[in-house]
Amino acid sequence: MTTCPLQVLTLPTAPYPDQRPGTSGLRKKVFVFQSKRNYLQNFIQSIYSSIDLLDRQGSTMVVGGDGRYFNQTAIEVIVQMAAANGVGRLVIGHHGIMSTPAVSCVIRKYKAIGGIVLTASHNPGGREGDFGIKFNTANGGPAQDAVTNRIFQISRTIEEYAICPEILVDLATLSKQTFDLENKFKPFTVEIVDSVESYANMLRNIFDFAALKELLSGENHIKIQLDAMHGVMGPYVKRILCEELGSPANSAINCVPLQDFGGQHPDPNLTYAADLVETMRGGQYDFGAAFDGDGDRSMILGKHGFFVNPSDSVAVIAANVFSIPYFQHTGVRGYARSMPTSAALDNVARATKIELYETPTGWKFFGNLMDAGKLSLCGEESFGTGADHIREKDGLWAVLAWLSILATRKQSVEDIIKDHWQTFGRNFFTKYDYEEVDLDAAIQMMEDLELRILGKAFMGQRFAVGEKLYQVEKADNFEYTDPVDGRICRNQGLRIIFTDGSRIIYRLSGTGSMGATVRVYIDSYEKDPDKIFRDPRVMLEPLVTVALKVSQLHERTGRSGPSVIT
Repeated sequence: MTTCPLQVLTLPTAPYPDQRPGTSGLRKKVFVFQSKRNYLQNFIQSIYSSIDLLDRQGSTMVVGGDGRYFNQTAIEVIVQMAAANGVGRLVIGHHGIMSTPAVSCVIRKYKAIGGIVLTASHNPGGREGDFGIKFNTANGGPAQDAVTNRIFQISRTIEEYAICPEILVDLATLSKQTFDLENKFKPFTVEIVDSVESYANMLRNIFDFAALKELLSGENHIKIQLDAMHGVMGPYVKRILCEELGSPANSAINCVPLQDFGGQHPDPNLTYAADLVETMRGGQYDFGAAFDGDGDRSMILGKHGFFVNPSDSVAVIAANVFSIPYFQHTGVRGYARSMPTSAALDNVARATKIELYETPTGWKFFGNLMDAGKLSLCGEESFGTGADHIREKDGLWAVLAWLSILATRKQSVEDIIKDHWQTFGRNFFTKYDYEEVDLDAAIQMMEDLELRILGKAFMGQRFAVGEKLYQVEKADNFEYTDPVDGRICRNQGLRIIFTDGSRIIYRLSGTGSMGATVRVYIDSYEKDPDKIFRDPRVMLEPLVTVALKVSQLHERTGRSGPSVIT
């Protein structure tokens, strides 16, 4: 403990107009935080000021990040400002690193009033990369719109911030550090914790670790390859999968968290995890997975690189949900998917007579349903899957869920997926991402597209591509009424739904740091056993053609093709 009380300063600042948190918090290029005076301090103060003073005084908050460049610099400021704003205790991950799922877990474990997550998820890191700040509330999940709107409004009028610049914290040592502050009756405490252990202990109470250990290191064990992509998940994968469950050390690769993710894009898809895909194609491994920068997403692969579409992944977990002991004890209250995600989960919900919720994109919508006891399992097409054990998507949870299914069914990933299609039919699905598109051009394109599809002449319109004929049954801008609190969320994405159940969806994403990302989703259901095993590209090509024709996306954005196809 410090011997002399440390001084709390209140310093003047000026607001910035661009600190509105998006779907996953505030994301900007690193140079924005470094070059704009008090840009970081303004946003952090806005977070603290958004919490009522009585709730903030003496409270506990959690801080962690994915280890990207600027992570430790930001934590130093967050600590100094937390003390000055009356927070009583901060719980911080060792070296400032804590996965997003672990942050949610630790918030709930310590009954904290919230947490600050430092991540730009799957966006590139390093000096030239992205940095992000997200506020999670007491339930462990992303802040609801009312909270983020309040943060934004404060950021627009902020005139000063409070800080205790003399506080310096040792992030490298597991410890409890205390500081006396002037005019404070109780010392300010910082605990540096092993976030892997808290998270691992939670997983032990969800899965059958003995069965998983037998699967990974028993007499007839399978071989796995897990790629942490130099993100936050390296220590978690090594500790849980290798040290505890017995998978060989060389089954986990790229496990050292790096500030620039090794110069790679930490996005677990077929484009950015190409090395893992190529390794899996060799047939040496039975199961593969890659994780994103902050650990809340994962991609699942089978032997010979068999790709599990994220929409199929959550549907398969739902169909085999009682392979996971947690659900044997809790039962299943409901399923949910984001609107752009394929309707594969709907087919399982319908067959099992379990309620299905279709929500806007954003995990906070799932969290609201979970808090109300309406939801047990959910997923998004963007490689995010999770359950009600925490209030974030959870990449390693999804991997252990799949391994639990393999242990129970004693089949390959490919056989499990193909059995699923034969039972429930198949939703052929793809997503085209057009990244860093000119913002004005993207907005104008979406506005014109909305006018077209909502016009009376569009209803019933037919589109012929080769032998395929699509007729429009419905078109709208998706609107969601929350069944818990009645909130209405409008303008969540343009949908064209055809008479055969096929869907085309257009969205502007809010998770980029520059320009706009236009996302186009194609979803086509097929139940004919003779067609469900056909090449997805062939099956979806006619609908892709319709999607590009209707939107004139390439012409309007100047792009000849997507940045990423998943």
